[in-house]
Amino acid sequence: MYKFLFAFLFFAVSCTSQTPGGNNASLPHPIKPKPADTEVMPVDDYIKGKDYSMYSVATFAGGCFWCTEASFERIKGVVDVISGYSGGKEQYPTYQEVSSKMTSHAEAIQIYFDPNVITYEDLLKVFFVAHDPTQLNRQGPDVGKQYRSEIFYHNEAQKEAAEKVMKEEASHFNDPIVTKLEPYTQFWVAEGYHQDYYEHNPGNPYVQRVSMPKVKKVTEKFSDWVKEEYKGKP
Repeated sequence: MYKFLFAFLFFAVSCTSQTPGGNNASLPHPIKPKPADTEVMPVDDYIKGKDYSMYSVATFAGGCFWCTEASFERIKGVVDVISGYSGGKEQYPTYQEVSSKMTSHAEAIQIYFDPNVITYEDLLKVFFVAHDPTQLNRQGPDVGKQYRSEIFYHNEAQKEAAEKVMKEEASHFNDPIVTKLEPYTQFWVAEGYHQDYYEHNPGNPYVQRVSMPKVKKVTEKFSDWVKEEYKGKP
């Protein structure tokens, strides 16, 4: 994931300089343990052993997954958010390949949620605040098709909901929404050190300059939906 330097920054915020053992200053009381450094794998293999059968699933791409993962983790009813790659044909895409534009995948997140607590439409509303859906193939300093805005629907009901919410959200932006709407095919879980990256690397320059403002925007806009354990935290 190549982070381009903002004009006002005096230091690089490139995520390519980060390694599983790099800049891991944790929050005072991490909510989640640091994930194992696993390799890329199909999501069904990753969640094997977890009973998610009673939950619904949503898959979104909206720029850097460090940002979107953290934003959705804070929402009530969200059980798990996984960072990974989706929307491409290549199997077992690596972070280096995706960030180097060697695949057709986008950085994406897979969300498992309790539909009795939060609806798919509500998650879509969060999605359109968590990133800028009017930016084509980029999000702020991150440029390339791997940072595109895309909704991967799992069924016709999700497709209809996405079309409905996109029409509603269009009036909130000065520029047209460019979010793609495509059927879900496969989700590849990203390397382990990307999981919960925001929580475990609060000192990372990119997290501080780019991710935190995005997460703050979501938690302020949807303050009634924020989980208790995340209230008052960056």
